[in-house]
Amino acid sequence: MSSSPFSRTVAETVAADATFTSLDRAIVAAGLTDTLKTIGPFTLFAPTDAAFARLPEGTLENWLKPENKAELVSVLQYHLVHGRVSTSEVGRMRDARTVQGEAAVIRMTDGRVTINDANVSLAELPSSNGVIYPIDKVIVPIRH
Repeated sequence: MSSSPFSRTVAETVAADATFTSLDRAIVAAGLTDTLKTIGPFTLFAPTDAAFARLPEGTLENWLKPENKAELVSVLQYHLVHGRVSTSEVGRMRDARTVQGEAAVIRMTDGRVTINDANVSLAELPSSNGVIYPIDKVIVPIRH
């Protein structure tokens, strides 16, 4: 029996979607799975596997090493915002205060939304404790 997307948490939605295998590996390595299963709500700007593939060679593998966990947590938290941000709200935002602490710049130009320099897919993936927006680039905070 398959479950409705609304019965899955953000963490479970990412884990169940083949578009986010690299992100899921990173979430697990960072120890953020339990956090993303809590009440939230959260908005996750989720880099796809293609986004991770665009990183310089070896970047993800380096982040996944136990000694780099703090850096990985910082990068992942930079993709996460407290609260459930609707599609219409995303397009009106100027920036988003991330869980990591820094603000990410959000712009709408010609109907396209970007966060920093990553394109945001407004095809939201709802979950029981938030919403996920796929993005085409891994965004990195200034201080990570």
